[in-house]
Amino acid sequence: MKIQADALLFDNDGTLISSMESVYRCWTRWAQEYGITAEDFARVELHGRPAAEIVADLLPAEKVAEAVARIEELEVSDVAGGVVLLPGTRELLESLPMDRWAVVTSATRVLAEARLAEVGVRPGLMIAADDITRGKPDPEPFLLAAAKLGADPARCVVFEDAPAGLQAGRAAGMTTVALTTTHQASELSADVVVKDLSAVSAQATTGGVEITCVE
Repeated sequence: MKIQADALLFDNDGTLISSMESVYRCWTRWAQEYGITAEDFARVELHGRPAAEIVADLLPAEKVAEAVARIEELEVSDVAGGVVLLPGTRELLESLPMDRWAVVTSATRVLAEARLAEVGVRPGLMIAADDITRGKPDPEPFLLAAAKLGADPARCVVFEDAPAGLQAGRAAGMTTVALTTTHQASELSADVVVKDLSAVSAQATTGGVEITCVE
């Protein structure tokens, strides 16, 4: 399948990289520190959501700011050795003009930059949790990325592994490509579903990018 696009917008964790072991290790320690039961912790969706929203689901409002700072501290300190590139990431990104793609992540900028630096990826544009007022599944993060790249949302392609991110991409009016790196295909609603970025290739064109996906 070929898609003509102005810009490619990538989620980070679960799409470009994997830090899932680190994520669960840090959040488990965090939950223990704040006295959150395993049952309460298990009912909250972690993946693809800003930390501030997760913390707000679990703790009283007056504790949120301190608790968000603590989980960021734990996760940033756990980056070394806790991040790996997912298949196809480096090859695809290196084939793209820097002004035609962005990372759109629910993580904070400090954490996302630390994780990407660990694997040698430096995007020209990143939209992080610090940059928006409403996180995924709201379309705001993807619409902001499109605006900063000067791209028509209808000609942007979103690459996501999480249902919340795919919902955000659809709400932004963008083409969605789901990766089955963290969820089963049956859990993902997207225009195209692939195993990972090794199934995607790209060719720069005049003013845009032609994407080929092998389902």
